[in-house]
Amino acid sequence: MKRDEKNQQTRRRTLDRALSEFSEKGYGGSSVNTICAVQGISKGIVYHYFENKDQLYLSCVEECFQRLTAHLSAALQAEEPGPVEEQLGRYFTARMDFFQENPVYQPIFCEAVISPPGRLLEQIQACRKDFDALIISTLERLLRQLPLRADITMDEIVDLFRQFQDFINAQTQSTDVPAGERFARRDAQCRRLLKVLLYGVTERRS
Repeated sequence: MKRDEKNQQTRRRTLDRALSEFSEKGYGGSSVNTICAVQGISKGIVYHYFENKDQLYLSCVEECFQRLTAHLSAALQAEEPGPVEEQLGRYFTARMDFFQENPVYQPIFCEAVISPPGRLLEQIQACRKDFDALIISTLERLLRQLPLRADITMDEIVDLFRQFQDFINAQTQSTDVPAGERFARRDAQCRRLLKVLLYGVTERRS
């Protein structure tokens, strides 16, 4: 085996173990010592590939958002045209499918979005930049298919969505329920929020 291939395998093995550790215990409850003990590797090897625990965690977060964004992009490109509500449902189904197929990423995503470590907030925001851009572009695409009110712009709707999303994240963070349940609750609230933004709260009669 070539040296580069061996290095890649060692780095991958370390990252896989770190994903399991952070997924199970979160950033605060995880340690490099545990990762080394389970994998039977030295701290020197870990620090050869990752500067410290923070960088190791951020690598896991970055991989999570990169793979999720790629999955959603492929699903959205392949989706059939149809009513906006059906398209919205397919987006959330695609996101749920990703986490069912890759359960290790769900707690990492949940922590990064709902309760990110404060000291790493700026770096986490950079990791999720492409994901956030995809969400906004998807919302804008849906909005372009609907007759918007004359007194409100698309930019105002997007800004309102961001504000409500921040509120949902803060509300979800304050609960004591398990991470998986918090994720499901946040997902349901975001889905409901989008329906309200798209269709309003009053029933219109012809």
